Amino acid sequence: MRKLILALAFLPALAYAQMVTRDGVTMTPAQEARAEDIGSQLRCLVCQNESIEGSSAALAQQLRTIIRQHVVAGDSSKSIMDYMVKRYGIFVLLKPPFMPLTWVLYASPFMGIFLGFFGFWLMRRAKVEAPAPLSESDSRRLDELLK
Repeated sequence: MRKLILALAFLPALAYAQMVTRDGVTMTPAQEARAEDIGSQLRCLVCQNESIEGSSAALAQQLRTIIRQHVVAGDSSKSIMDYMVKRYGIFVLLKPPFMPLTWVLYASPFMGIFLGFFGFWLMRRAKVEAPAPLSESDSRRLDELLK
């Protein structure tokens, strides 16, 4: 009987051991994996080219906490991403979608290549004329200056 009571006393501790606590939010391993997946798609607003999962900035930690709270609340991944975009703008996405707002972002490499070729073509097309030959008086003056 004593063993049964002891086992029942430790049952909540065993259940809690199956939970993951990160950034102040307790969740199951599946929820944690989902939160990490969402966080890996979002840009750290401080570090710029780093996901919030890989960043150690205080703002990234706050964003991770917000994501984990939404995951525990049962929100879908799309609604969490929409919430973050609505709150922080399209810049928070590491891979922004192709839409009118991001056309310049995706087209800029091609525009640069096109402008480079166009500039090269203009330079090749321009005719550079040889300078007119020196007159006899200019040639004598040059000879005097060079002596």
